[in-house]
Formats: sequence, C-alpha cells, structure tokens
Amino acid sequence: MSEDKFDRGSALSIFGSDRREDLMALIFSLAIALFIYMAY
Repeated sequence: MSEDKFDRGSALSIFGSDRREDLMALIFSLAIALFIYMAY
C-alpha cells in the first residue's frame, strides 16, 4: 500500500480537517486552564 495518510478515525470528527480539530482542542484546553487559574 502506498497510502501514507494516517487515519485517526476522522469519521467521528465534527470538523472537516484534523488541523482545525487540534487547534480547537488546544484553545479549549487553554480556556479551561485559564478559567481554573482565575478561579483559584
């Protein structure tokens, strides 16, 4: 097989691209960390 695309189960993804999904997950985790930092 000459397919080099790694399948991460993108059929279950709510975004079209993995890069946008990773970026949204990063922003979401940073928002949670900032909220916890401000709350305590």
